[in-house]
Amino acid sequence: MSKILIGGLDGSLRNFGVARMELDIETDELSVTGLYLPRTEPEKNKQVRASSASYFRAKLLHDEVTAALKGASVVFAEIPYGGKSYDAVLGFGIVIGIYASLSMPLIEVSQSETKKAAVGTRTASKKEMIAWAFETYPKAPWLTTKRGGVLVPTKANEHLADACAVVHAGIKTPAFRQAKAILAAGSKLAA
Repeated sequence: MSKILIGGLDGSLRNFGVARMELDIETDELSVTGLYLPRTEPEKNKQVRASSASYFRAKLLHDEVTAALKGASVVFAEIPYGGKSYDAVLGFGIVIGIYASLSMPLIEVSQSETKKAAVGTRTASKKEMIAWAFETYPKAPWLTTKRGGVLVPTKANEHLADACAVVHAGIKTPAFRQAKAILAAGSKLAA
């Protein structure tokens, strides 16, 4: 067993980026095996309680994220913080609740670690992150739309690009390096 399935999460209430990736624990080579972008919208029907609408959005995201990560050995995620509005804090709480409900180990990375692992600078723009992801994984199933008869990437790819970058940051963490050493030793014993 030299390859393991891992996940990268860029969670938000509206667009929840999930990268499903395979890591060769001997070479650290990564490949994208799936990209998922569960989306929710605020409820516009005034007859639905706000708390009910929030619950339904959370449940939808939980179910889709859990399905996308099926079989993953470990997940990496940026934990949101610093919301200044009720809606932002509510969204952060839902995302953190989804992270906490996952059955596989989760290793936290910071936003600056993610940007540095991908682009090499802690101040990378969304545009730079997307360009890095497309260049690094040109065959990944990126989201596209037709414009002028040509398929072009959509802006929503920013969440998927960040999810891929989260994995790149996560595999560099001390916590994962220790886990990887245990996995590598176990695969040598099994051989």
